[in-house]
Amino acid sequence: MAAPDKQSALDYINQMFPTEASLSGVEPLMQKIHSEIRRVDAEILAAVRQQSNSGSKAREDLAAATRAVQELLYKMQEIKTKAEQSETMVQEICRDIKKLDFAKKHITTTITALHRLTMLVSAVEQLQAMASKRQYKEAAAQLEAVNQLCSHFEAYRDFQKITELREKFKSIKQILKSHVFSDFSSLGTGKETEETNLLQQLSDACLVVDALEPSVREELVKNFCSRELTSYQQIFEGAELAKLDKTERRYAWIKRRLRTNEEIWKIFPSSWHVPYLLCIQFCKLTRTQLVDILNNLKEKPDVGTLLLALQRTLEFEEELAEKFGGGSRSKESGSDNGEDTTESSSQTISDIRKKYEKRLAAHHGSENEDQDGHKDLSVPDAGFNFRGIISSCFEPYLAVYVELEEKTLMEHLEKLVQEETWEIEEGSQTNILSSSMQVFLIIRRTLKRCSALTKNQTLFNLFKVFQRILKAYATKLFARLPKGGTGLVAAATGMDGQIKTSDKDERLICYIVNTAEYCHKTSGELAENVSKIVDPQYADSIDMSEVQDEFSAVITKALITLVHGIETKFDSEMAAMTRVPWGTLESVGDQSEYVNGINTILTSSIPVLGRLLSPIYFQFFLDKLASSLGPRFYLNIFKCKQISETGAQQMLLDTQAVKTILLEIPSLGKQAASAAAGYSKFVSREMSKAEALLKVILSPIDSVADTYCALLPEGTPSEFQRILDLKGLKRTDQQSILDDYNKRGAGTYQQSIKAAVPSAPNTTVAPNQSTPAGIIPLKEEIVARAAALGRGAATTGIRRILALTESTTKDRKDGPLRKLFIG
Repeated sequence: MAAPDKQSALDYINQMFPTEASLSGVEPLMQKIHSEIRRVDAEILAAVRQQSNSGSKAREDLAAATRAVQELLYKMQEIKTKAEQSETMVQEICRDIKKLDFAKKHITTTITALHRLTMLVSAVEQLQAMASKRQYKEAAAQLEAVNQLCSHFEAYRDFQKITELREKFKSIKQILKSHVFSDFSSLGTGKETEETNLLQQLSDACLVVDALEPSVREELVKNFCSRELTSYQQIFEGAELAKLDKTERRYAWIKRRLRTNEEIWKIFPSSWHVPYLLCIQFCKLTRTQLVDILNNLKEKPDVGTLLLALQRTLEFEEELAEKFGGGSRSKESGSDNGEDTTESSSQTISDIRKKYEKRLAAHHGSENEDQDGHKDLSVPDAGFNFRGIISSCFEPYLAVYVELEEKTLMEHLEKLVQEETWEIEEGSQTNILSSSMQVFLIIRRTLKRCSALTKNQTLFNLFKVFQRILKAYATKLFARLPKGGTGLVAAATGMDGQIKTSDKDERLICYIVNTAEYCHKTSGELAENVSKIVDPQYADSIDMSEVQDEFSAVITKALITLVHGIETKFDSEMAAMTRVPWGTLESVGDQSEYVNGINTILTSSIPVLGRLLSPIYFQFFLDKLASSLGPRFYLNIFKCKQISETGAQQMLLDTQAVKTILLEIPSLGKQAASAAAGYSKFVSREMSKAEALLKVILSPIDSVADTYCALLPEGTPSEFQRILDLKGLKRTDQQSILDDYNKRGAGTYQQSIKAAVPSAPNTTVAPNQSTPAGIIPLKEEIVARAAALGRGAATTGIRRILALTESTTKDRKDGPLRKLFIG
């Protein structure tokens, strides 16, 4: 450590005196260092002196503190000793006082118990005297007092005296019970009118019953109700009144009984609910007797008698529900009692389910009736539901009612169909046959009647009747559609299976379509509303899909019949087309007469159909008409005899006119242009085939095969030969052309068609694409050859045909409803 300190001292000196000239400052520096040393020595000396003085004082303070602590400990020990001595002295003083307190407490308890025992003995003796004298009012109060006194001796049950008193009290209560039951047995026998104080005595007896156990009250009320109903049971089990048509008299009996005894029965406290419990027992007894009557019937019950009994039963149940706070029926069943049961119902499925679960809980069956009755008696405020307690027993026997309703509905249906005019009044907005609305009106009334009686199996069975009625009505509508000709005469004239329709028939078909559509919609609404009011266990089985399918089939058949009827009208025009001398025409003129005939047929029928049919069904009709008339016109060309060049040009002009007429059909029927786009495209495609066929006939002999393959790629050899016949070629001249056509082969033609004539959507032909040599020429070549004929109309027709041929041939996209009808 010395070497580094020495080195640092040298460094410090060199720093302070770096040069020789700076050595002159050594003396002042030494003086300054000596002064600093002296100052530090003085401070050290002062600190040592101060430390010596404080140490002696601290030792003195420590010794004084030690002495104080020792004195404090001594005083604390002295205080503790004195406290223990004081506690011992207090315990000795209070020992005798505690003994006196315990003695006082025991004496007080003993005196109180003896006093209560005296009171109990006295009260029991007084109660015994009151019981023997039938002083019920006083006995009721005394019973309460004895019960309270007995509660104080629960801890002394094992004492003999207490046991004797309790047994004596029990026997007195039994005596009171027997006296009360004996006195109540005279109620209803007429003694209450002879003995004026009997009712007051019985009223006081009720106080005694309330003071006894609850089971005594239940037994008394049950015995009273059973005794009241004994006469009812005897009366209505007799041969004279044990009949279904006497059901109303049963309810009159209990109403009269309640009314005449109202004043007498006021002796019962209102909390006993005696009339309420009496009505419950009456309902259960009545239900049992009615079931026996229905089971013992030797033949089917009379429907009128059965329904009258059920109606009176429902009315009685409703009166009981309102009388005893069961709520109004309208609140429970929503709009069931409204003017139209099927139109509205504020009730949800969960509400209905809760309602019937409560009813099921109220009476589980005849085997549990006694147990349920005991429960009802014990809990009179349990909310017993009177609705259905009697009326539900009629349910298994209402099949005759359903049969009668079905018979009545069928008769009404037959009458409505017979009286139907099959015409619509002028100015009507619906265009629906009146019989359909009447059918649903009758069904709604029938549903309202049935739902007022029951909403269980019978209502479900009646719904099945509605299904059969509506299917029968659909059959009636189907039968009214015009039929095709049948028999020998029709077969001989070639009219077998053809349907002829007049303007009246066409209107009738439209009415049937609209009516079937209305029935389709309304039957679905009917099923929906029935499912809301029927018992929840049947709601999932409520379905009108089969009925709706029937009406859908009627709509489809009617529209197809309408198309066939229009087609039949075209027969004469198609025949007139074949009678035109196409082979000898000298010039091309205006459109032919048969085209005017087609136009007349369509312009007279289409506006009426468009006005009567809904847009969707009118569109379906147009699609069916186009799919029929286009191919038919095409095939009708083959039925003509020889067609000259001029004749082909005239027929091409007629074809374009027919195409224009068909394209104008949607506007005649007030159809929207957007809705008719698919129809227009389909018409253009089908009529383009006829134009292509005529263009083939117009083509020169040397290129007819090429033109036929280009414009009609799906053609057949027999069809091609028929085209040659139409051109007027003899069989010998046709042979070389047919051989050339057959040599080409279907595969070669198909490849060339794909290259030159597109037949699928989004398929295009490159402008500069070349055609393989020896296959078929391009369309420009065909146009050039046709132009050589010197007929401007022909050239124009060819260009138009080729343009249409190269147009997109995408299949029409039919909507789901149209697919349903087409399928």
